[in-house]
Amino acid sequence: MKAIVLLSGGLDSTTCLAIAVNKLGAKNVSTVSIFYGQRHAAELDAARAIAKFYNVAHYELDAAEIFSRSNSALLDTSNEPLEKKSYGEQITKNKSPRISTYVPFRNGLMISMAASFADSLYDDDSVELYIGVHADDAGSAYADCSAHFVAAMSAAVKIGTYEKVHLIAPFICQKKSDVVKVGLELGAPYRLTRSCYERGDKPCGQCATCIDRARAFELNGVKDPAM
Repeated sequence: MKAIVLLSGGLDSTTCLAIAVNKLGAKNVSTVSIFYGQRHAAELDAARAIAKFYNVAHYELDAAEIFSRSNSALLDTSNEPLEKKSYGEQITKNKSPRISTYVPFRNGLMISMAASFADSLYDDDSVELYIGVHADDAGSAYADCSAHFVAAMSAAVKIGTYEKVHLIAPFICQKKSDVVKVGLELGAPYRLTRSCYERGDKPCGQCATCIDRARAFELNGVKDPAM
């Protein structure tokens, strides 16, 4: 058995990597990061540092052209402002769960790319494909983090790879604070992670993902080591 972790450089995917390495050993685990034109491309630097920390093979794929016509606020080419509010506040303000940081079918595309890559990379092994979606995201802003979505993608990946690649979403029914709890227990290098949607070297502390991150550490009674 091998594993590939879709590694964004943030808390959730880093915790998935900690789980995979703990289960299978670093030599049986690889990471894949995807550049999609994101404004916070510093997360890719974080992903490289995290992969190096675990001494796992790291690969990067490019999907920027696919999203080049989207005006999502997460994209570097967008003229949409980045909201400095929680997801819940944004949804209430917009009267819609489709907020400005939604990137069209992003998780579907990334899962598909990673599944195809995994099938090619490991000719003779079954592969677990880890994704860091969790219930907080699924319950607020992102339909492509929901349990229904993950179940559908899991079935598609399994069928399309002749049951070789299996989608693993360990936190699909848990909150971000639960993710952090597991990561702390496994010694995940949270000091290396990057969650903020803003450009620059330092987290803004005001965007929705910064707010969620701060709350997750607070609920675990520990200081964020990256701050």
